[in-house]
Amino acid sequence: MRRHAAGVTVITVPGPAGFTATSFTSVSLRPPLVSFFLGLGASTAPAVREADRFAVHLLGTQNAEVARQFARSGVEDRFRGIAWTEREDGLPVLDDIPAWLTARVTLRQPVGDHLLVVGEVETGAVHQDTTALVHHDGAFAAARPLPPQPIRRAS
Repeated sequence: MRRHAAGVTVITVPGPAGFTATSFTSVSLRPPLVSFFLGLGASTAPAVREADRFAVHLLGTQNAEVARQFARSGVEDRFRGIAWTEREDGLPVLDDIPAWLTARVTLRQPVGDHLLVVGEVETGAVHQDTTALVHHDGAFAAARPLPPQPIRRAS
């Protein structure tokens, strides 16, 4: 799976607790549903199981260090040194992130050694137009558009 490029996000829940995820995906447009997976043995799994809401932070290349910090295992306070704001509902939302959304949990389901979490999007904001941070082949990378290529027609 390391050959599969995936967008990098940070998922946060009240506590505060959070982790870096590359499993975030859109599920449905109507209703607006999103999902992510988290290892059942992850240190943040108990907080995610308890949470009724979560925030997803879509990272840009300038946020690689944020992604690294939230990906570190054994770190007691992944929020240390990171600017964030606690919303009225207790959700921690990271500052200086290109885009974020919040969702209300609609499904939690164990799948293999992971927990699938699905949520209905409630709010969100886009603050910056930036190059997306992706993870590929064990490293962070930049997702950049390819130059236009001429269309080749089959003969």
